[in-house]
Amino acid sequence: MGRDIENIDFSAADYQKFGTRLSENLAALKLLLARPGFGEGDLSFGAELELYIVNTNGEPIHKNQEVVAQLADPQLTLELNRYNLEYNFRPVLVKEGCFAATQKEALAAIAKINACTAQWEARVVPVGILPTLQQSDTGYHAMTPLHRFEALTRELTELRGGPFTIAIEGEDTLQLAMEDVTLEGANTSFQVHLRVPPKDYVDFYNALQLITPLVVAMSANSPTLFGHRLWHETRIPLFKQSIDCRPKDGMHPMPARVNFGNNWVRESPYELFAEAAMLYRPILPICDEDKPLATVQAGGTPKLRELRMHLGSIWHWNRPVFDPVDGGHLRIELRALPAGPSIVDMLANAALAIGLAKSLQGSIRELLPAIPFSYCTANFYRAAQKGMAAELFWPSTKQSQPEYYSVAKILQTLLPSLPESLDSMGFVKSDVAGLLDVIAQRLETRQTGAQWQLDKVLELSKSMHKRDALIAMFQQYQRNSDANIPVAQWR
Repeated sequence: MGRDIENIDFSAADYQKFGTRLSENLAALKLLLARPGFGEGDLSFGAELELYIVNTNGEPIHKNQEVVAQLADPQLTLELNRYNLEYNFRPVLVKEGCFAATQKEALAAIAKINACTAQWEARVVPVGILPTLQQSDTGYHAMTPLHRFEALTRELTELRGGPFTIAIEGEDTLQLAMEDVTLEGANTSFQVHLRVPPKDYVDFYNALQLITPLVVAMSANSPTLFGHRLWHETRIPLFKQSIDCRPKDGMHPMPARVNFGNNWVRESPYELFAEAAMLYRPILPICDEDKPLATVQAGGTPKLRELRMHLGSIWHWNRPVFDPVDGGHLRIELRALPAGPSIVDMLANAALAIGLAKSLQGSIRELLPAIPFSYCTANFYRAAQKGMAAELFWPSTKQSQPEYYSVAKILQTLLPSLPESLDSMGFVKSDVAGLLDVIAQRLETRQTGAQWQLDKVLELSKSMHKRDALIAMFQQYQRNSDANIPVAQWR
């Protein structure tokens, strides 16, 4: 989805050809997964960070194309809305201190972008949803004028058959209808890519699904939209609803394109790719002319561009990724982590997620019978809604009936195993220790980015108008984020 396209008008023949190509891609992938040694190699860590461009009052500034043009940095790309940018970090082997390397690169990248945006008295900031965003900041006028975004909007709208409806209930209630998908651009995230060997993929992926609700609760940083106090991680329902292209009449049941998943993976990562190809209608039927089956049979690695394009238009919170680089390998893209509050917080969230998944990987097959997938999905949304106050169903091989525990209690049990788990994956001890301290301090203070925002606005609202309180809060947020202070230490 990161590349632009030329054609935005597709015929029935285009979709038919794309469907045939998807089937060929799947057959080639199945052969690749059976190839001895496929996907083996040192683990690597990569990430993408989405950013807002804002002025001194926290108002979004429509300058992403100008910034990209002036900096000419291939790692800096455009996002859906004109006030958003995405920076793609270089992948680093976990054994080479990936967290420290990514932090250094992130701070340098933000400084470079800020030097460019200073001409408009603007800065970039990582935040799940901009607290000062107003409804007038969304709509076609806010969309970055690229063919792929226009095609995406057109196809999703046609599938929907009418406006996209938003209905989110929290401390306040938000209900509205949108004629386009630009409200999706209100969500910004820190997307983590972890290379996973095929032999470990199923158990690690299932373990990651199980622990994602815990990480969402701990990393929550999106408690408001248009001044409404909603979920602690409002990105979760907003992203799903803002591009929910299922027909309004509900007569054609199908899974949402923004989805936590449909079941546990049983035998092979192939299941995830096949499910995506078979359950979801293609949106951008753009075909290449290579021959993937012939390439595999000749000992090569096909690009599988159609399958990769299709997976890019299905937004699983933990997305399977095939990459033809390096003889081909598999990754998991962790998409549930919000942008912000600080760089160190985001890297700590990544270390938490990876460490927790590794800790449970060895026992996950014994745990799965004790937690139907629907319970895990419910945990995910409950954590997004309540943050660290959420009570989650947690499996045990000894329990005879459902048991619910607080996020804090579950994490207090699991955190001691993280250093050993990360060490077993090849992470550098000194690269991880400080990040785990950040998590421990956040667990002790119960102060996430979302909780800090809510508490600060409540405090400021005692002497300010609500809009002024949001602006003042966000200005303090920016100062703390710029200084790369862990949110647990914000006052």
